Amino acid sequence: MEASRAEDKVQPAPLGVSELLGNLSALLEEEFAQVSVCGELCDLFRSERGHFYFRLKDDDAQLRAVLFRAAAKHLSFELDDGLELVAHGELNLYAVRGELQLMVRALEPLGQGALQLAFEQLRARLEAEGLFDAAAKRALPRFPRCVAVVTSPVGAAVRDVTRVSAQRFPGVPLLIAPTRVQGDGAEREIIAALARAQAEPDVEVVLLVRGGGSLEDFQAFNSEGLARAIRACAVPVVSGVGHEVDFTIADFAADARAPTPSAAAALALPDRAFWRQHIVTTRAGLARGAKGQVAMGRVALSKLDARLHAHAPAVRLALRRQAQQALWGRLRNAFATLLPLQRQRLDAAFEGLQRAGDGALAPARTRLTGALASLDALSPLAVLARGYAIATGPDGRIVRRATALSPGALLTLRVHEGELETQVRAVRAREGDRG
Repeated sequence: MEASRAEDKVQPAPLGVSELLGNLSALLEEEFAQVSVCGELCDLFRSERGHFYFRLKDDDAQLRAVLFRAAAKHLSFELDDGLELVAHGELNLYAVRGELQLMVRALEPLGQGALQLAFEQLRARLEAEGLFDAAAKRALPRFPRCVAVVTSPVGAAVRDVTRVSAQRFPGVPLLIAPTRVQGDGAEREIIAALARAQAEPDVEVVLLVRGGGSLEDFQAFNSEGLARAIRACAVPVVSGVGHEVDFTIADFAADARAPTPSAAAALALPDRAFWRQHIVTTRAGLARGAKGQVAMGRVALSKLDARLHAHAPAVRLALRRQAQQALWGRLRNAFATLLPLQRQRLDAAFEGLQRAGDGALAPARTRLTGALASLDALSPLAVLARGYAIATGPDGRIVRRATALSPGALLTLRVHEGELETQVRAVRAREGDRG
């Protein structure tokens, strides 16, 4: 009986796919008109029209999502895979594919504010680009001719800068470049004021300052356009935004960062009291140094004068004359002392030589006398003295044989104590004389 009752129930008519999806879409729009979903962004894709397509996922599921260009314009940070986000929007069933997707109207980072995330992203990107490199920072002028101040003309920052300027170095003029420092359009006004300030011919440094505030208040100073304008500025820029704990993109781009507007003014302007004391100290040091140099110069001059006097020609001649006279005196004394001694030694030596000579010459004289006697006995001259003669022919040679001459030959006869000239009349040879 129960089976027959089940058979009596009316089965619902089948629905077409589009009809079913339309009913589901209407149900979703009614039940989930506004939802907030948190998850990790992945598979991000940006179309040529500026729409963003991505997925939100957790450990167990994924949900397709789309952020159209009109809503994306209001993002203050850049989308990237891996971000933990909270997406606000409505669920939609895409009937063509039968897919569920989230129509995102707004996105915010999970765990940190959108502005803070945008700040960190922009800072990382510009730092990687090299915009904040320390090597690109310019030194501040020690004594600037003029200081420009880019700030609100009615804020506390301009009063602080003016007060510090009057205290430190009132002689340096301040040029105020007025601008709004927060709100819509403030970024463009600050960039324009910076351009006006650097265009002034006497401006040598620019102060970019404003008082404290929230992260939203600092948005104009956390822009890429202002950072690039600071780096392109023709003169060094000192930033002094907020309080010591506040940091902005402008602080990283500036040539010098000060924790407050007052500190920025103190950094850019010289300290009159310090330089006055420095001048006094330097003057005293210069005076002491000059006195010391003069004293040293006098000592050196005295030494040079003494050396010059010692090397003067008259002094040198006098010294040489004294030395010469001393040498002459020593020489005279030496002669007076040595000459008698040398004479005595010479006389004694001469006497000794005479005695030695006489003793050595006596035997030699005897031998010489004997030799002379022997020579006289053998001398041809002695033979001539006995009546002999030496005949020499016409050629001057001694005639040893009679046959060596012919009748008529001229002869020279050397006899004792002279010579005779004669002529051969006849030649008679003897047998007994031939040998």
